[in-house]
Amino acid sequence: MNIDIQTVQFTADQKLVDFIEKKAKKLEQFFDRITSIEVYLKLDNKSSQVKDKVVSVRANIPGNQLFAEETSKVFEEGVDSAMDSLKRQLKRHKEKIRK
Repeated sequence: MNIDIQTVQFTADQKLVDFIEKKAKKLEQFFDRITSIEVYLKLDNKSSQVKDKVVSVRANIPGNQLFAEETSKVFEEGVDSAMDSLKRQLKRHKEKIRK
């Protein structure tokens, strides 16, 4: 499984990259045929005071793509939420295949 992390208008530190890779690898426990995971990290500057972090995750599986996007105050929280959403989608997809 390939894990691609892309940042928009900033560079991520190694601790954040390691955290994302660790979370992404855990998804293989729920569906082992994931070909790649793409993670996009963006800073949302729509409001002048608060800087929100946007995490978009796309999981490529044979014949389909699963997508989750979360907005939070810190990237780690957004990654957790997005990976949980993908975990639920993977479980649903796996159940569909079995039927």
